[in-house]
This record gives sequence, structure tokens and C-alpha cells, in this order.
Amino acid sequence: MMKTLEADVVVVGGGPAGITAAIAAGRQGVKTILVERYGFVGGMSTAAMVYPWMTFHADSGEQVIKGIAQEIVDRLQERGGSPGHLRDTVGFVHTVTPYHPEIYQVVAMDMLREAGVKLLLHSFVDEVEASDGTIRAVRITTKSGKMELKGKIFVDTSGDADVAYLSGTDTLQGRDGDLQSQPMTMKFRMRGVDLAKVKAYMIEHPEDFYKKTPVKELPDLPLTGVCGFYSQWKAAEVPINRDQVLFFTGPAEDEVLINCTRVQGLDGTNVEDLTRAEEEGRKQVLMMSEFLTRDVPGFEKASVSAVGTQIGIRETRRIVGQYSLTKEDVVAGRKFDDAIARSGYPIDIHDPSGKGVTASWIAGDGTYDIPYRCLVPNKTRNLLAAGRCISTTHEALATTRLTPSCMATGQAAGTAAALSVLANVAPVDVNIEQLREALRKEKACL
Repeated sequence: MMKTLEADVVVVGGGPAGITAAIAAGRQGVKTILVERYGFVGGMSTAAMVYPWMTFHADSGEQVIKGIAQEIVDRLQERGGSPGHLRDTVGFVHTVTPYHPEIYQVVAMDMLREAGVKLLLHSFVDEVEASDGTIRAVRITTKSGKMELKGKIFVDTSGDADVAYLSGTDTLQGRDGDLQSQPMTMKFRMRGVDLAKVKAYMIEHPEDFYKKTPVKELPDLPLTGVCGFYSQWKAAEVPINRDQVLFFTGPAEDEVLINCTRVQGLDGTNVEDLTRAEEEGRKQVLMMSEFLTRDVPGFEKASVSAVGTQIGIRETRRIVGQYSLTKEDVVAGRKFDDAIARSGYPIDIHDPSGKGVTASWIAGDGTYDIPYRCLVPNKTRNLLAAGRCISTTHEALATTRLTPSCMATGQAAGTAAALSVLANVAPVDVNIEQLREALRKEKACL
């Protein structure tokens, strides 16, 4: 007989959005379960080595994401797991936030326990019972067999909108529904990198790096990221469809995270495509490491120290919500009456088929709002989304998908789910001012 567990709020997906959603719901005093398919939490930040976190700040230097996300950074700093927010030496954003993934996992699980959240690891959601626009339960496959989780409100933080899709909720994927999603990347770390040599080369050859690299400030800044080595990349003709080298430093002093592989034209929700992506991504890791040690100053004695548990996925399904955030909203720096989060990250589209990255910058104060309506599906009454699968266009997703923004929408979704339970209303009917006030009390930026 299938075991059944009941909760007020069931959060599916233990990545950054799921962690903040579950903590937020638990802190409101409602019974909360968090489901995660791996044996650890952290999602793309741990399983796929998405690093560092970008960004908690606007270009002006104003911090626009705080709340539970900042609490996590504070806890990491206390345990030696992060230096905090540092200037981005790539120059793409104002700050990046390095962190130690193993310490992050422990910090996150400690905070979940403190909030009274029941955590189920090694649990894969493969069925949703829903009818008449209402989810009754999600069913998970575990090491101990099938289980059924009944809840009043469900929060989809799966990244792939799995709960929404399985429940019959409307979802979209790619550009205008054409499945042309941003490419996947297999990230990896290398140790033994001479970062002083890397920095010296950057100062001597500024033309070889991203145009916004703060070269004049480099002597006084810790090196956090590098984008360029254009001449080496062009000469090597590595068969990877991109136009530059990109890596970030840490967490160890001689360590970097390489963000250079690019697997295009495959669907991250299709198991056969995912299998091909994992194979191709790991082959590209070896290509990149050979190129770096052979051709890039500072990498002569470096070696691969870790590869992602899975390939990193930028874009798959997203819900069709009460409102869909657009590119125009982002670049105009639009503000909304039902804002539940802010962001200062520009639109950053890794070309689905070409070599480059297309960036679009935010006007005004350099920030835009994410409205609550983007978290609320257009049909299913007791479901909310947070993280990568909220309601946006393909272009707007290229900013909301970044981890700090996912943390912020997670906190909002978890808080809204709890308020729905406490007021006995559907998420669409949650009092917006009450929600915004609850978020402010937990130090979110609105």
C-alpha cells in the first residue's frame, strides 16, 4: 500500500528557489515538505556547479536582493563558505558572490530544519493527481517505494515546471514555443591555476578581454572572473560553438570554475536529448581543459578537479501565468504594484544556435520588478511557481533564471503559499499588500 504524507505546503525541487520557498513557508508556521531528487540540496548551484551567484546588486551598487538569500550568504560567511559580495572583474555586473558548495548544502539544510521543514531527498516526482484545476497530490518514487504527498498548496521550483506540466497546467518552452532554448553547459573546476599570472596577462593585454573588464582597477581588486583570451581561443579553433573563454575564481586560491562548454539544439526535458547532452558536455570538458593547459597563461600546471554531477540547464519549460514578464518590462526597468522581487541582472541570452551572447541592459535605476502574477498559473488554483519556471518570455527568462532572482521569487512563493493556507484562499486571491508586508518583515527588497 502506498504511503501517504500530508502537509499544508508541498515544495518540489530543492534548488535555491525551493530552499527559500520552503524556509519562507515554514517560518510562517505552516506544515511544509520539500522534495528533492538528488541526495543533497542546491539544485543547479550544487549539482551543475552554477557559480558564482550573480547578482545581488544593481550596476549602481545598490543591493536589490536580500531576505533569505542574504541570510544564506551571511551564514556562509560565518562558516568560511563565502567572502560575501565582491566586484565582478569580468565587468558584466556589479558584484558576484562566490560560495563553497559543500558548505552551502549544510547551511541550507540547517535553515530548513530550523524552519520546521520536512525534507525528502532521493525523491523524484513522476505523477500529479489533479482535476478541475486543483492538484490533489504529487506522487514520488523513492528508494523505499512510491509515496503520495497531499497538500493544500503546491510550489513548483523544479526548474523544468515538472509539477505544472504533469498537472495539465499550461507551459511554454523556448522562443515563441519553438523549443529553441538556451544551450546547456557542463561546468567543471580546475586546480593549480596561477591566478597572479592570469591577472598580469590581463593588465598587459586589455584588448584580449571583455570590453567592460575593469582593467585599470585590477591591481587593487581580487580577481573574481575572466572573460576573454580572444586571441588564444581564435587560434586554437576548439570545436565548441562559442567566441571566448569564461571562468570564475574560487573557492580555493588556485581554483577556477570553467563556464565554456556549449551543448546546443537539445531539449532538457527529453531523456534521450539529456543523455546526449551529458555525453557531449563531458567530451567538451576534456577539450577545454586540454586547450587551457596548452594555450592560456596561468593554466600550465592546472588539472581538472571536479565536473558537474549533471549538465547545467539554462532554460526548459515555464508556466503560463497571470502575467508574463517581457523583455520590454526588463529593459525599461518597469515597476509593478504587485512586485514581490527586484533584480539588477541584465538580459543575458546564450545563443540557442550561434556562438555569442546577447545582452540587453536595464534603463532608469538599473532594476526591474518581478510581479506576483508571474508566479501564479493562469489555470491551476492551488499551484505557485518560483525560480526558473515562472511566467516570462524567452528573453525575460534570460535574467529571471539567475540564482539570486530565483532565491527571491522562491521566498515570495513560499510566503504566498503560507498566506494562502492561513487565509484559506487560493494563491490568486492572496492579499498583495499583506504579502508584500510579510516579505518586508523578512527583509526582502521591494
